Formats: sequence, C-alpha cells, structure tokens
Amino acid sequence: MVTIQDTELKEGIQEAIERAKALSKPVLVSEVQKINHIDPLSFYAAGKSRFFGERFFWKDPSGETYIIGLGICKQIQSDQSTGRFNRVENEWKRFINNSIIFNPYDKNATGPVMFGGFSFDPLKKKTKLWSKYSDSLFHVPTYMYSEMNGQAFLTTNVVCTQHDGDTLFEKIVAERGMIMASISDFHPENSNTLQEEADINPEKWMETVDAVVDVLKSGSLKKVVLARESRLIYEKPIEIERVLWNLMEMQRESFIFAFESNGDCFIGASPERLIKKYGENVFTTCLAGSIPRGKTAEDDHILGDTLLHDQKNLTEHQYVVDMIKEAMEESCLEVELPDEPQLMKMRDIQHLYTPVRGKTKGDASLLALVDRLHPTPALGGLPKREAVEKIREAEELDRGFYAAPLGWMDFRGNGEYAVAIRSGLIQGNEASLFAGCGVVQDSNAESEYQETKIKFRPMLTALGGYEK
Repeated sequence: MVTIQDTELKEGIQEAIERAKALSKPVLVSEVQKINHIDPLSFYAAGKSRFFGERFFWKDPSGETYIIGLGICKQIQSDQSTGRFNRVENEWKRFINNSIIFNPYDKNATGPVMFGGFSFDPLKKKTKLWSKYSDSLFHVPTYMYSEMNGQAFLTTNVVCTQHDGDTLFEKIVAERGMIMASISDFHPENSNTLQEEADINPEKWMETVDAVVDVLKSGSLKKVVLARESRLIYEKPIEIERVLWNLMEMQRESFIFAFESNGDCFIGASPERLIKKYGENVFTTCLAGSIPRGKTAEDDHILGDTLLHDQKNLTEHQYVVDMIKEAMEESCLEVELPDEPQLMKMRDIQHLYTPVRGKTKGDASLLALVDRLHPTPALGGLPKREAVEKIREAEELDRGFYAAPLGWMDFRGNGEYAVAIRSGLIQGNEASLFAGCGVVQDSNAESEYQETKIKFRPMLTALGGYEK
C-alpha cells in the first residue's frame, strides 16, 4: 500500500476554490507524489470498472517512460479544422495558467499532462467508425501514474469550481485510495475466439492503387500513401488489457498506446516517432521503406541488405528525409542527421530509418512542430497538400486517428508524439485494423496489398487473430 501525504492537496483545493470564486472560472490543483513502482498495466487495469472509456496508456520504445491516466478532469476537443494545433495549445495554456501545482520533481510527464491526438485529415468526411473521437481530442487525467528511468510518480489532478466545498477533498482521497488498494498483478483472460475477418473492399482498393499510379505518371504528385481497413469480429468483447499485454510482449521496440473515448479504444504499437521535445532539444524519425523479416538470421540479413539497396524504397525514404529536414530547419538553430539510412528491425517487419535531432529556436513549441511535420511523406505523400487532397478524394477509409499524431504534452511544454500506425480501433467485440503503403510511379497493386497484410500483423497477432 502506497502512503500518500495529503496536506498539500487539501490546502491546494481550499485555495483553488477561493481562486475559482474570484475568477468565476474553474481552477486546477495538481499534486505529485513520488511512490513505489507499480506495474503500469496493473494500474491501467485497476481503472477498468470505474473509468472505462476514460483511460489512456503510453510506453516509449526505450521502456524508460510510461504514462497511464485514469479518469478525465479536463477534456480539450474540437472539430474545427483551421488552426487546430494552435487552438489546442492555447486552450491548454489557458487551462494551466491559473492552476496550483505541487510538483517538487524536475521530471517530464509529472504534474498536469494532456494526452490525446488529432485526426489524420479534419476535412475528410467523418463516418460512424470514428464517431466517438473529435478531430482534436485530449484528456487531462484525474489520476496519472508516470514512470521515468525507474522512478515512479502519482499525479492527482482536481478541477475546483466556486460551488465546491470541503467534501471534494474527501471524495478525491477516498477514490484514489480505492484505486491504489485495488491494484493487483494483471493476468490476461483466456483467449477470445475470432469469428470473422473481412478485408474491406480489397479489389476496389487495388483499383484505387492502379488509378493513383496513373496519376503519378502524368502529374506533379510524386507519392501518395493509401490505407485500408480490415474488420474483425470476436465471440465476446475484446479485453483491452490483454491486447496491451500482448503488444508489450511482442512489440517491445515500439511506442505502445491505448486511448479510450466513450467506450471505444484506439490502440497500437507504432515504430515511428513524430517528434519529442525536452527543453530546446528535439528528436524526430524518418521511417519509410519496408521489407519483411527473414525466417532465419541469414534470410533476415539478405532481406535487410536488399532493402538498403532497393532504389524504390531508398527514393521513398529520401522523400521523408528531405521533408523532415526542411521542416526542422524552419524551427531549429541546428539540425543533425546521418548521411545514410540504417535498418530498424521490428518483430514482423524491417524499415529504413534515419534519426534526426535539433535545437529549437526560442518560439518553437511542441505542437507547432507537430503542425509542421504532419503528415510526413511516409503517411501522406509528396507534395504534402496535393497528396492529402488525393487521399481525401480517392481513399474509401475514414482514417480518423490512424496515421496521425498521438501523444502527450506536460505543463512545461515538453512531450512526445508518435505517428499512430500499426494500430486498430476496438469497439466492443469488434475491431478495425488499419495499414497503408506508399504508392509511387512503379508501384504494383498486388505487392502493395501484400505489404499492408504484413503491416496488419502486429495488431492481428496481439488480438489473437490468425493470418491468411
């Protein structure tokens, strides 16, 4: 049992209620305690009954950072497309501007943190599939477990209004105590039987690939990324915790995330960082060009060497490098990247990979960098605007949060966003999986279709499905 001193929180709530009366608007109190280590998945599972639909989970590829949120004390959301990144950032700043924060620890991802993301294209017509998610959606958790480099912290966030009284403190402490007392080692339930797997209009998708190839041969477009959906139906509701457990076992080198909204859950294991910011230091990733893993070490080496010398994939990768380098140079005083790509080897697939780092100019905020980078040519195409317009016109799929920025930002402006690929949307006993590939002039529709099947594997395996 974790012992938590509540004096600061009690005094903070009293002060915040008085401040809320004076300002005639809600005031946040955020209190951070250093605690003993908790299994992150067990903390997430402890909120299942009380906070289902109001949880998030995040792990970085190094395994050094975990952030798990339960409950929602503040929601930032919008379906407006114009200036959406700036709009979210401004609302976040307004929210924390008058807050009372008790955080003696100089650690990222402690204190107030907003977690969430943006849709791939807010101008794409929304379908029922993504009806539970706004085009911009972020949650500030009521209770948050964060772990950095082996140190564990518990953040409690309380929004106080002028109408609140002393009972608010008692309620929060009681609820937090019940959560902490209910934490136990998580053990996944028995497997769930897959009843049906259906690719959504695969023939039409391949026809779209062929049509886009024709456009690429005759116009200014260089590359268009086309995505598709596979729908799975299971015997009983899918246990999110089990899927996360499987992803943690099988995709350790990835960003592993889950973001619930109104009962649905967007979940995945992405190999691709969009941007990380810590002070003036920023890091991003160029990831484009892929090939399967080999069945033996020798086969794997041959496949990797083939990828490193394949002109189609090298050209596709260079598009991403050039665009990201240009975007970073707009915001950074210095940018560093290697001359040649290397291999990033995941469980089921290997990619061409170029890491990029820089030091920001004074006014470059995290979400401004997200705005400049999204979508990279690896997820949209090139040139950016024309490629997104072609996707909007040609693609049957409503991508929602797939292939879009998802991550977190703390009250100091530090944070990290991944590109939400290798992902799926869980809805009760059903799930949609998403995968895409870069279409260029010499693309072959059947080959691209097979590439998407490889990219379905991480989520299909984590869900306990089978591969055709």
